[in-house]
Amino acid sequence: MKEIQWGMIGCGNVTEKKAGAPALNGVLHSKLIAVMSRNAEKAKDYAQRHDIPKCYDNADDLINDAEVNAIYIATPPDSHLEYAKKAMHAGKPVYVEKPMARNFAECEEMNRISHETGLPIFVAFYRRALPYFVKLKELIDQKVVGDVRLINITLHWQPYDEETGENRKPRWRVYPEISGGGHFHDLASHQLDFLEYAFGKIKLTRGFARNQAGLYKADDIVVANFEFESGVLGNGSWCFTVNREQRIDQGQIIGSTGKIIFSFFESSVIKVETALGIEEYNVPYPPHVHQPLLETIIKELRSEGKCPSTGETGARANLIMDRITQS
Repeated sequence: MKEIQWGMIGCGNVTEKKAGAPALNGVLHSKLIAVMSRNAEKAKDYAQRHDIPKCYDNADDLINDAEVNAIYIATPPDSHLEYAKKAMHAGKPVYVEKPMARNFAECEEMNRISHETGLPIFVAFYRRALPYFVKLKELIDQKVVGDVRLINITLHWQPYDEETGENRKPRWRVYPEISGGGHFHDLASHQLDFLEYAFGKIKLTRGFARNQAGLYKADDIVVANFEFESGVLGNGSWCFTVNREQRIDQGQIIGSTGKIIFSFFESSVIKVETALGIEEYNVPYPPHVHQPLLETIIKELRSEGKCPSTGETGARANLIMDRITQS
């Protein structure tokens, strides 16, 4: 492929700045030429605001557009398998939002079709290419804190406003039939994917997942222990019903000579603490966070490089989450 002409299924918030037109059109040899939403007016509005030449209200019409040669699936996880299957059977590679699907079984089916058709799937675990996490992995690989012994992950957030009160109307992320789980599935998928990228495969997990507050059907608290094939151990706690003052997003990588403190979502600072003192690295996020990963996707589609986030790696996050929440 020389020029990648994208068709995008879904026009939600993620497509307004993080990905979508701003990121797809910001990469050389990449252009978003068609968008689709089941709400025809929403698709038309998005196309007009972002100067997209075509809009559809039917996914089949977009997938079968002869000018579209790659598909970005920007919908909730319950439709990822359906649209990925149709796109690959139509001869078009797929870039799919994370998590890759609702569960590992659906991911396996997507990868089976990818192997059958010879078409790649790329998953939007963009932290694998984001400068902040590129720097973090560089520090890990350089052993700035010696041999890594332990990884601690803490993500505690307060409920969203629409999840509380008498007339609460939670969004799709906390309906397991749509998302596969709750906020854990939405956010921990990013975290677990990066941990495997940085430290290798997780071979063993044990976890507990519960709903304590009753604000919605999905689990609102998860705790887990995990072991990497390398022997590094890790643990995590995810709670989405604390008060605002208890909000925390922190990762700790504890090594034989110090520790690295970092954030998965809310800070651009990486702190390295050793006997020599404290060193900080400030690595701001780019305006369109998908763009660095998209650059690797375009290179692979043009046979000029490789993307680090594939269907095979993307499925691993679902496998680990399934094991944690079902154990």
